[in-house]
Order: sequence, then C-alpha cells, then structure tokens
Amino acid sequence: MQTVFKKLKLMSICIGLAFTIQSCGQKDKEFQDETKKQSIILNEKPEYFLLRPEVEKAYGYSHAVKIGNTIKISGAVSFDDQGKPAAKGDLAQQMKNCYADLDKILKHYDCTFDDVVMENIFTTNMPLFLEVSGYRKEIYKKNFPTGSWLGVKELAFPELMIEIELEVYKP
Repeated sequence: MQTVFKKLKLMSICIGLAFTIQSCGQKDKEFQDETKKQSIILNEKPEYFLLRPEVEKAYGYSHAVKIGNTIKISGAVSFDDQGKPAAKGDLAQQMKNCYADLDKILKHYDCTFDDVVMENIFTTNMPLFLEVSGYRKEIYKKNFPTGSWLGVKELAFPELMIEIELEVYKP
C-alpha cells in the first residue's frame, strides 16, 4: 500500500513539475515577445515634419513628430503661409483653416481623421465654438476621438480664436 502511495505522490510531483516548467516556458516567451516589442519602439527614431518650415523654425517647434505608430501633432492655428493670422474675427473659418492644415499633416503620414485618437481644442470663445462645433461631424466620419475642449484667455496671437492639437495612432 505504501508503494502505491509513493508512486502516486511521485506521479503528482512529476505532473506538478511539468505544469511549472510549461508555465515558466510560456512566461519566458511572453517576456521575450514584450521585450522585442519594446526594443522595436525604443529603436525607432522620431520623424519630424514641418508644414511651414520657415515659420516653424522661426517660432521653434515642429508641427508633427512620429515615433513608431504614434504621431503627435502640434496645435494648428489659422495661419497663412507666411505665419500671419488668417480669418481674423471669424471662428468658424479659423476652425476650418486649422482642420485644413491638420489634413495636410495627416496625408503626409498616409493617415486620415479616422486615425485620430485624441483631439484637444483650445478656444478664446467657448460659447461661439459650441455654436460652430457641429462642423466636426464633417471631419470625423466614423468615430470622434477622445480629447478636451478648453476655454483659454489667449493664444499665441490676439487674432487667434482656436487651436487644435491631435494625437494619431496608425497600426
């Protein structure tokens, strides 16, 4: 009888060890996969994009930076090609100008507004923005991104009434 118990005990220990070894092998594979993913991300160099190089260099910023599958886009404002505010006093047109610039940046990266995962809007006139915010339905055809709408005292130039920044994820 003791021999049977010893054999059963030995068998249960072997089964336990087999499960432990298999579990460790699975965890090691998961660790290796995660390490490989992190290595790929860490080895990616940022790709900078300037929409209006002279303007952006003069003010000291890049309009977009892509790292891996993520693109961060600086706040777009209603500028002409010389970096002067456009559509003064017309929030609706300034918003359209912002989205037109953002669309150019997205196209540079072979993206659309459907790839946008975060949108932050800064405005100096929240009540007026709320009146014209319906325009965004023409921009976002599938889903709206996450984000915030913030009323601010002022933007970089007194004529500017809106600034829109984006974060994009492109698998």
